[in-house]
Amino acid sequence: MPAILSELERRCVDAGVKMTAQRRVILQVLEAADDHPSVDEVYRRAKDLDSSISIATVYRTLSLFDEMNIVQRHDFNETFARFEVNTAHHHHLIDVASGEVVEFQNEPLEILKAKIADELGYELVDHRLELYGRKKKS
Repeated sequence: MPAILSELERRCVDAGVKMTAQRRVILQVLEAADDHPSVDEVYRRAKDLDSSISIATVYRTLSLFDEMNIVQRHDFNETFARFEVNTAHHHHLIDVASGEVVEFQNEPLEILKAKIADELGYELVDHRLELYGRKKKS
């Protein structure tokens, strides 16, 4: 095991997951992604780094990481799932024309969500917010 583990590798090891070379490559692909790749895209990128990785390994690993809350699975009203590492809390705005996914944070929105839950007699413990739109014409 390398002397310095990434935060995600450490979370896996702490959860008792054996960190195989292929799992490390998949984590590396996810950590480097600046988009929300599909299983096929994760596979393509991982295969570029390790030609022995199979699509089945990518499916199993992403499923395991999703169960462990290492990654978040998103459907974004598409016929396939997209994945991202589960780190800083944020929301998504999806461009319905291009499929582009824009991440954003908004503190007044965070306060409003907690206030709504409180007014309904709940403590907010989790949520997801996805906005769908198209770019305005200039």
